[in-house]
Amino acid sequence: MAAIESVKPCVLLGVSGGVAAYKAVDLASKLTSLGAAVKTVMTENACRFVGAKSFEAVTCSAVYTSMWSDPAEHNDSHIGLVDWCDILVIAPATANIIGKAAAGICDDLLSTIFCAAWGKAILLAPAMNRNMWGSPAVQRNVGALKEIGVEMTGPVEGRLANGDIGIGRMAEPRDIMFAIDTIVSRIKKSEK
Repeated sequence: MAAIESVKPCVLLGVSGGVAAYKAVDLASKLTSLGAAVKTVMTENACRFVGAKSFEAVTCSAVYTSMWSDPAEHNDSHIGLVDWCDILVIAPATANIIGKAAAGICDDLLSTIFCAAWGKAILLAPAMNRNMWGSPAVQRNVGALKEIGVEMTGPVEGRLANGDIGIGRMAEPRDIMFAIDTIVSRIKKSEK
């Protein structure tokens, strides 16, 4: 992770509502420990799986959960957050957020940030049941996002939340960090 340590990227971490949200806390912690600046945006459903305070504790930064923030936080609006980041990482990326992103639906803070992040580096770490991952609708949405330059890491094969074994498990934090490192390094090289 030399690039993360040397470049210290600004990572906007989007967390959508899947059981793999607990892994996103570990990802945020690891990124922060390597010197990355991390701000977290959580969907309402993500907050049902893991508390915002967990992200605040490991990143030493506020967590954003709503479009309707205090006016004093104007710089941390969806546009301000997009302007601040080097890369938007959504982990876990559920079928729901992937579908919203592919369709341009902006009905919560994270989907609105995704839409506003056009032109920024975006990395998704999908996580869902294997049946959902194999759905033609999800695969169509994934294809549409890849076509516009969104990058993905995973999902991987393994034990899923319902006990099944198959593809759909979110990539491990170290693998997501490797993907972030690769993308940020590529961006920094192209800026020189």
